[in-house]
Amino acid sequence: MISPTVMATLGTHLVFFLVIFHDSMATDTLNPNQPLHDGQVIVSAKETFALGFFSPGESKNRYVGIWYHKLSGGQATTVVWVANRRGPLSGTNGSLELNINGTLTINSMMFLPMSTVSLTNPVAQLLDDGNFVIREANSSEFSWQSFDYPTDTFLSGMKLGWNLRIGLNRNLTSWKSKDDPSPGNNVLSIDLERIPQVNLWSGSTKKWRSGPWTGIKFSNLEEQPRTYGLSFGFVNNKDEVYYMFNTTTSTQIMCRSIVDQSGMTKSFVWIESTGTWNNMMNYPMNECQEYSRCGPYGVCDIDVWPICRCLQGFKSKSMQEWPLMNASSGCDRLTTLDCKSSSSDGFMTVTLAALPETSNAMVYTNISQDECRGRCLNNCSCTAYVTANISSAGFGCVIWVTELIDLRMSTHPTQDVFVRLAAADLASISNKASKKSQSKSMVWIIVFSMVALIIPLIYFCSWGKKKMVHKDVRGNGEFELAQLQWSTLMEATHNFAKTNILGKGGFGLVYKGKLAEGSEIAVKRLSRNSTQGIDEFENEVTFIAKLQHRNLVRLLGYCIKEDEKILVYEYMPNGSLDAFLFDKEKGDHLDWQTRFHIIEGIARGLLYLHQDSRLRIIHRDLKASNILLDIEMNPKISDFGLARNFGDRETIIKTRKVVGTYGYMAPEYALDGVFSIKSDVFSFGVLILEIISGQRNRIFLSSPHLYLLGKAWRLWNEGKVLDLLDPLIGNSFSMTQVMRCINIGLLCVQEKPEDRPIMSSVVIMLGNDDAPLLEPKEPGFKAIFSTKHDADLNQNELHTFNDITLTEQTGR
Repeated sequence: MISPTVMATLGTHLVFFLVIFHDSMATDTLNPNQPLHDGQVIVSAKETFALGFFSPGESKNRYVGIWYHKLSGGQATTVVWVANRRGPLSGTNGSLELNINGTLTINSMMFLPMSTVSLTNPVAQLLDDGNFVIREANSSEFSWQSFDYPTDTFLSGMKLGWNLRIGLNRNLTSWKSKDDPSPGNNVLSIDLERIPQVNLWSGSTKKWRSGPWTGIKFSNLEEQPRTYGLSFGFVNNKDEVYYMFNTTTSTQIMCRSIVDQSGMTKSFVWIESTGTWNNMMNYPMNECQEYSRCGPYGVCDIDVWPICRCLQGFKSKSMQEWPLMNASSGCDRLTTLDCKSSSSDGFMTVTLAALPETSNAMVYTNISQDECRGRCLNNCSCTAYVTANISSAGFGCVIWVTELIDLRMSTHPTQDVFVRLAAADLASISNKASKKSQSKSMVWIIVFSMVALIIPLIYFCSWGKKKMVHKDVRGNGEFELAQLQWSTLMEATHNFAKTNILGKGGFGLVYKGKLAEGSEIAVKRLSRNSTQGIDEFENEVTFIAKLQHRNLVRLLGYCIKEDEKILVYEYMPNGSLDAFLFDKEKGDHLDWQTRFHIIEGIARGLLYLHQDSRLRIIHRDLKASNILLDIEMNPKISDFGLARNFGDRETIIKTRKVVGTYGYMAPEYALDGVFSIKSDVFSFGVLILEIISGQRNRIFLSSPHLYLLGKAWRLWNEGKVLDLLDPLIGNSFSMTQVMRCINIGLLCVQEKPEDRPIMSSVVIMLGNDDAPLLEPKEPGFKAIFSTKHDADLNQNELHTFNDITLTEQTGR
């Protein structure tokens, strides 16, 4: 929460999300000739929802909307529906009126299609499920309802999909921004294909699909959150095709799903005990759920590296692009289908987490598996068939007559797909399987006969393996990483030309490269004189090759040639964050929305490292120069040379060697060598304050007030915290959002680790404007400047690694 001192200072300059209402109609209904004026609200019977005029964020436009009433103290902090999103009002003289024929108007203008049925005694009523309806006063039948015209939010009891009788399509469309509820670029809809499914679109590009309904859930979705007391249903008949969820009668919970500006669909449940919205599910959840991530006949598996591979009987179309994580070109058949007779081709069984894209599939009902197989063999265009779990939804056989795309594996694959292959490829696969089986049998014979010899050698082998890993990373068989040829990298970087240098750090030089087929890469070359680089090199290969997240930079491959050690990354056209933050000319490109987007992305990446990845990673060197920006200014955490993994039972680690960048280090680490996930949280808090202020967090041992954290703390207590804002941002920013971010930044840099939030809480606080915030305690700068060790502090022992200074080429 914002301190009373700050609130008092801001005074009339602080713009609330919603103006305070002057009057309440104290009813849930609207009658003819009884208009709802701006400043009035109607509230549902149990005070769950309210309807009235509001202004989102810093906008001065006025909209009619519905929001949670109880959960937000009457203010429109969580808006679920907007009536006039395409036609806002410019002043506060608006009124919503129910006409005598049963239609709604705003300032005498109809804002949405209305029922053509004329009512004799109409009333408009706000229900406790958030539905605003029009009906006859003595009837329960609705002639019109807001649930038929959703905006970006999906509520319990609402239908997502089609009323085929009248051609009504109910879909969700994101807001354009947090200040602008007009229709954005992202749409969640049910498409009327041969097998209907939910698709998420960004413009004309499909980003994610739910897969067909299995009778229990959509095939591409993980298990539904039934622990929250929700039930789900899908209807597909001649009159309607829709999806909906409901809360059970025995539970009193609030649940909603939204499509946001980033192009994701997110589901939230209200946790009464904490008074916050808990983000329980997002789609797409990972890279493998991004539509057609691995191209035609490519299979995505988030649990292996690289995540894309070809189905058996297929080969990658681009041998150079695939190892570099660009698999969109997909795969080609090893052998062309014969299709001359029913015996020339056959089928390979593939067990997947979800069915391939079904938009162009052919559906046959009430036929057996043998009949389905026969229909596929007799159709030269058929590439696969299935008699899968979707039979419970009324389908017996699905046949694909196009390339198979959007194939995905998971830890619990459930769908058997029969992929058509040429006889030669089937025979090859069968031979390989037979040889593999024979090899396994031979291995077991050898194992049992050699047990007595192996036991005495265990210690020796263990010691030898450790030495081997340090000698050559290729000895590590726990992951697969593309090994690139020296000649390929020489050609890509023009013999490591000086004009291609992007930056320099403790590891060595970073070069821009371009492969023969056009892909741009960043090439990090280990300096031969570096005493730090070998450990960093092994750390990068060991950790980042196993990590997959949209906010982590991708390691594409490596090269070892004699004493040359090279790492190859995806190229980041916009370079590092520090090049924008601390440059007055480039800083103009960082408006507030871009800065907030970067803060959120870093938070999500750090949460993945701490909690959601297969490894639990402490980064230990999170700083602005280690945040890279792609072409769309999406942040990517980079440089894992100092990272450490820690076990499930470990909470803190102590080291004698303090490494990292002074200024981003938590005090307990800088002074005592103790680090934990809370050390990264401290660094993240410093980053937030740097992003907001555009100022480096420099260390001035002579004056803590020149230290950015000291300055932020002083301004917070003086009620002048907005003075911290970078002047380059200008006037186009959300004051509420800025204040919230400064508060979160100060919470993250508190002196005691136990006072700092964990990253899951940070992500919730950033993503939910109604999540409560604590009052921060003094930052960790006090411990650094008051310690008795100040006089003896040897900064030469506080190593700064990977601090890249960029040249005129800004990409990395």
